[in-house]
Amino acid sequence: MPANIGRMNTLRVLKEKDFGVYVDGEQLGEILLPKRYVPKGLKVGQEVDVFIYLDSEDELIATTIVPDVEVGQFAGLPVVAVNQVGAFFDWGLPKDLLVPFSQQKVRVEEGERHLLFVYLDQVTNRIVATTKVDALLNREEPPYRTGDKVDIIIGDKTNIGFKCIVDSRFWGVLFFQDAVGQVRKGDKMPAFIKRVRDDGKIDLSIQQTGYKKVTGILEDIVEYLEKNNGEMTVTDKSSPQEIFRIFNVSKATFKKALGALYKDQKIELSKDKVRLK
Repeated sequence: MPANIGRMNTLRVLKEKDFGVYVDGEQLGEILLPKRYVPKGLKVGQEVDVFIYLDSEDELIATTIVPDVEVGQFAGLPVVAVNQVGAFFDWGLPKDLLVPFSQQKVRVEEGERHLLFVYLDQVTNRIVATTKVDALLNREEPPYRTGDKVDIIIGDKTNIGFKCIVDSRFWGVLFFQDAVGQVRKGDKMPAFIKRVRDDGKIDLSIQQTGYKKVTGILEDIVEYLEKNNGEMTVTDKSSPQEIFRIFNVSKATFKKALGALYKDQKIELSKDKVRLK
């Protein structure tokens, strides 16, 4: 497989220098992995996982740092600077990610978070991004059924909920009543298809619906108990925030799951503890 700019690559070390090592970028040529990123004990002939991009002097450079997003992916990132060229986003690398003014859906400001799509400029080989993501989504009929698990990225807040990118392919809506816990633009998380409307629009839920929602947490509770010497202090009297932090479900769902486990005689309940039988 050829090496790709803007992606993680597994490349072979060709030679070692005082300032780092050169890896085989195949059609891209030899690429420097600076000494500060060279894993301890790495030798010529061995392979290393690196991300390839252009440094501040527009030279190809490799790093073992894994960025928050790669070419061909969507992400929600914070703006760290704005100048006469455009806006710069923090994506986890020393060189910030540029969104030119021409690629901004609305003019962005420092400190904001925005959804963006990362792509490779075919003329300059520079990695850039665009916040004009609408045209990149909903190009086909959603293939989902109610209850299907998907990955979402939280988008803009509306008067009914949050717009979300679903599996990097579709727009969906997470209504306020279906959003468990605190969410913010750019958050990535699993979700479930609540329904696909006749017009192709997707309604989402953070939790599974109906009986599956309860049965899905049963194994998690038992596993948590087993890892904690058969008991826990998280009970039906615990706060919704604590329950969501540990089990990622609402208090109502957690209480139903405890009731099911108690009915099956798998746990014992007391005022301040749950014990595994």
